[in-house]
This record gives sequence, C-alpha cells and structure tokens, in this order.
Amino acid sequence: MFEDGNFFLGCGFGAMGQKVGELCFNTSITGYQEILTDPSYASQIIAFTFPHIGNVGTNYEDNESLKPAAACGCVVANDITEPSNWRSIAKLEEWMVDYNLIGLSGIDTRTLTKKIRDNGPAKVVIAHDLSGNFDHQSLQKTAKNWSGLQGLDLALNVTCKHPYEWDKPLWSHDNFKKNISIKFRVAVIDYGVKNNILRCLVEYGCEITIFPANSSVHDILAIKPDGVFLSNGPGDPAATGIYAVPVIQDLIKLGLPIFGICLGLQLLALAFGAKTRKMAKGHRGANHPVKEIATGRVNITSQNHGFVVKEDTIPKELQITHISLFDQTVEGFEHIDKPIFAVQYHPEASPGPHDSYYLFQHFVSLMNQYTKRK
Repeated sequence: MFEDGNFFLGCGFGAMGQKVGELCFNTSITGYQEILTDPSYASQIIAFTFPHIGNVGTNYEDNESLKPAAACGCVVANDITEPSNWRSIAKLEEWMVDYNLIGLSGIDTRTLTKKIRDNGPAKVVIAHDLSGNFDHQSLQKTAKNWSGLQGLDLALNVTCKHPYEWDKPLWSHDNFKKNISIKFRVAVIDYGVKNNILRCLVEYGCEITIFPANSSVHDILAIKPDGVFLSNGPGDPAATGIYAVPVIQDLIKLGLPIFGICLGLQLLALAFGAKTRKMAKGHRGANHPVKEIATGRVNITSQNHGFVVKEDTIPKELQITHISLFDQTVEGFEHIDKPIFAVQYHPEASPGPHDSYYLFQHFVSLMNQYTKRK
C-alpha cells in the first residue's frame, strides 16, 4: 500500500503482519539472502527485479549480519520454487518466518519498478494476512504518517552493543584460506557492517575489533589500531553524523589510515565539511559501472545507497577518485596528503563482481607505510 492509496495485491509468504518502510528496487540476479540481511536495508522493503528469487534456498553462512534482518521484507514476481543448491538448508519462506520478514509474490515488479523510477522512493506498508482482508484506509494512513528515511538515524538500531573481536572462519568450503598471517590491527566502526567486509579485512591480514557506532575516540584508540575502517550502514548520514562526525574528525587529526565504504564515505565527507543529499532513485544492484578517474578503468560494482555526497560541497583537500557512469555522482575520494580514502560502492560484494577487491590491499599498503613511520 502506497501513501497515495495505490496498492498491489499478491500472494503472501514468510512472516504474518504488517510493516512500514521505504520501497526500493534491486537489480541483482543473485544474493537475495545477503541483501535481506544487509543492515544497510534497515526500514526498507526490497522489490527484486530478477524473477527467480528463492531458487537456491538459504543457509547459515550467507547472512550479512549477526542480528536478525533489518529489512522489512521483499516483493517478487514469481512464486518461490523448491530450492536447488548443495548449500541450502532451508527454504526462503521458512527462513523469512524465522527472521520476521514479510514477502509478497505474484507482483508485477516491472510496473512497480517503473513507479519507483519515475516518482522516487516510496513510503509503503507491506501486509500479509491469511484471511486476505485488509483495512486499506488504515494501511494508507500508516504509510502516509511514517517519517521516511530522510533525517532518520538507523545506525544505532543495527550496530553492535559492545566491542568484540572477529574470530570466525572465512568460509567453511574455503579450506585453502585457513592459515592467514595477521599483520595489522584494525578498528572497525560498525554503522551496520556486513560480515563479508570483515572477512575481506581478515583475508588481507588484519586483526579486527568491531566497535559500536557511538564509540568514543578513547575506546577506539585503546586497542592501538594501525588503521580505522568506517563501515556501511542505513539511514540519513547527516543524522548519524551528529555523534559520528566529531569522533571521525578526531581520528583524522591523528594521521591514522582510514578507509570508508558507503555510509563510511558519506560520514568522512561530512567530517571534512561536505554535504549529503537524498537521491531520487538510489543505486541498488550488482552491475553498476564506476570509472576510476586516474586510470580510466571501469569497475563493475555492487551498490546499495539512497544518499550521496554533493560534489560541489567537497573541499579541495579531498580529490574525487571515482564517479558513477550511470549519473556521474561521486563514488570515491581520497585525501590529497593524508592516508584517507573511501568509496561509495561495495568492493566486498559476495556474490557479485570482484573488480574492486584491490581497495582492501590499498588499505593494507597505507597501514604498512603508517607503521613504518611510527
């Protein structure tokens, strides 16, 4: 149910009840479990444009968060089929009940996507009731009265409550990655971090401690980090920045290598005085072309963001390194003389393109230079 009274009827699956959130679309062909458990999708309902969702089932490893899914649910075109994959341990419908996610199938997702594309992100209610009886006026009122994501800080809803060290295996089926030499200590500030980011950092030789989004500089420096990672996350960066930006500004003064992804990039930009804005459509999918300005190289990237840094507010001390070839928005920057860089997309994508894994190696290189100077 849209706030304007338009609605789509389908066949419900997963959890029962109703939830209000922002409807967005994702063009990825694979990775629905990772998408639904990505904390960056907090308070959002995902319309999958690919018709075959649920066909590989679900498993324990592909969740991107230690917590239950932050998303409200999903909308798909076709009914969920029986899973066909050697890693599957549960059907998508069963998994969604466990994670309290509501699903609707049999929806004309092409029409739905066009509606979002033409009118922007929508405030909607997704509802599932076996009786099929819905109070349309009540659902519309709920959608209309919801605040929306602009001005909303959601990082505190999805972040960890206490610092912890990542001590999990990379993947159970990657037996050749058991022996990794740890070279650097990294403080990860968790605004909604994805598990695969943590795996990537470990794979590149980092011992990592994950900190809550509202941690103090004192807490972060207590582990004597060689670098700081600013994670992805949901909500409006300007709202999260109220408590995150002062901490980041203090970390910048210390000269530590800093690497930001997605919301991490936006918060870094705010720390340097730039501004962010809500996008008309957002970028969500696994096939977004991004140009590296220095080399002209084009990376195919995985993306999930609804806010972006305003290019005309970026200070001269930050050099734009990457731009979107879809709409020329900022996709990356680096500091001209400090070991600080960030990207708007997700180099850790799994599943997804691996074109940008080199960014983790770049972070390691900056930490190597930093530790030699200490």
